[in-house]
Amino acid sequence: MDTEAEVKAALLGVKVETASWAYANSGTRFKVFTQPGVPRDPYEKIDDAAVVHRLTGAAPTVALHIPWDKVDDYGQLAKHARDQGLQIGAINANVFQDDDYKLGSVCHPDPAVRRKATDHLLECVDVMDATGSDTLKLWFADGTNYPGQDSIRARQDRLSEALSEAYERLGEGQRLLLEYKLFEPSFYTTDVPDWGTSYAHCLRLGPKAQVVIDTGHHAPGTNIEFIVAFLLREGKLGGFDLNSRFYADDDLMVGAADPFQLFRIMYEIVAAGAHRPEAGLAFMLDQCHNIEPKIPAIIRSVLTVQEMAARAMTVDTSALTAAQRNGDVLDANEIFMDAFYSDLRPLLAELRAEQGFEADPLGAYYQSGYAEKIAEQRVGGQQAGWGA
Repeated sequence: MDTEAEVKAALLGVKVETASWAYANSGTRFKVFTQPGVPRDPYEKIDDAAVVHRLTGAAPTVALHIPWDKVDDYGQLAKHARDQGLQIGAINANVFQDDDYKLGSVCHPDPAVRRKATDHLLECVDVMDATGSDTLKLWFADGTNYPGQDSIRARQDRLSEALSEAYERLGEGQRLLLEYKLFEPSFYTTDVPDWGTSYAHCLRLGPKAQVVIDTGHHAPGTNIEFIVAFLLREGKLGGFDLNSRFYADDDLMVGAADPFQLFRIMYEIVAAGAHRPEAGLAFMLDQCHNIEPKIPAIIRSVLTVQEMAARAMTVDTSALTAAQRNGDVLDANEIFMDAFYSDLRPLLAELRAEQGFEADPLGAYYQSGYAEKIAEQRVGGQQAGWGA
C-alpha cells in the first residue's frame, strides 16, 4: 500500500477474536498456577474480554467453549456481551475430556460413544442459534496409540459421518471450521493430523466447511504460509488459532517464538486481499497464559497481530513483483525484509488515538486499576480454568 492513510484504513478491518478460556487459569500437565482476579463464570470472562476491546478497539468478538462456558440462558449471555460492546464469536465443541472419549469421540469404535459426541456437536449449533454465532469450530483429539488398535480407514468413515450430520444442521449464514493437529494426545495416528485431511473433509462437505489453522499444530519447520496461500487460493481457509510454539503445541503468546513467521503469514493474507472483513477470516487467539497475567498478555497479543498485519501491508508490491519477474532473488528478499523490519508501532498508536481508543493500551490497562479491582471483587466461588 502506498500511503499511511491506506494502511490505516486497511487496518481498521483487521479484528482479533479472543478466547474465553484464555482469561481463566491454565497450566501444563504438571501444574496449574492460579492468579488473583481470574473469572469465575462466563459472564466475568466476557467482562475481561470487553476490557481488551475497549482499550485496543480491535477485539470485538469472544469465542466460547462448551461445556466450559455452559450457562442456563445463552441468550442472556449474548445480551451481556452486547451490553459490553462485544459479540459472541466461534462456538468450540469439546469431545475430548469425558472418560467415554478415551478411544476417541466421533471416531470411537462404539456407536453409542459416537452418538454422544455427535449430539454434542449438534448441541453446539443450538448454542450458535441462541447466541448469534456464525461459526462452529471443531477439533478432535481422536486417534490411536498402537498399530492395529483400530481401522484407520473405518475411523475416517466415522469422522465423515459425524461431520456430515453437523454440517446438515447448520443454518443460513453459519459455517463449520475443522481444525487439525499433528499429534497429541494420540501418538500413532491422529484422525485429523494435517491441513490436507481437514481440506479433504471440508471439500466433501461443501461451501459452508472450511479449514482452521492453529499455528502451533505443525511439525518443526513446516512452511505454514504455503498452507495459507494454498487454502486461500481454494477458498477453503476459514480462520486461525494464533499462538506460538518452540517445541510442540506450546500455546504461547502469538509472535513470541517467531514473529517473522507471523509476518510471512500475514503477507500471504494481505496479498490475497483476505485481511478485509468480507473475506471472513477469523483471527482468534488460542493461548494459555500459564505464568503471565492474562489480560495484559492478551492485549499484547492483539497488538502483535495488528503490528504484523501493518508491516505486511507496507511491502512494496510493485517493486517486489518486478524483482520476482526479473528473477532478482536478493532484491526481492530485501524488499520483503525491509517491510518486516519497519517499526509501525507509532502509526498504530496514532490510528488508535484517531479512533478514540488508547494509544498505549497496555499502559492504560496498568493505570486503570482493573487488575486490582477484580482481585478484590472476585473472591469466593470457583475460579474458571482450563476444562471448567
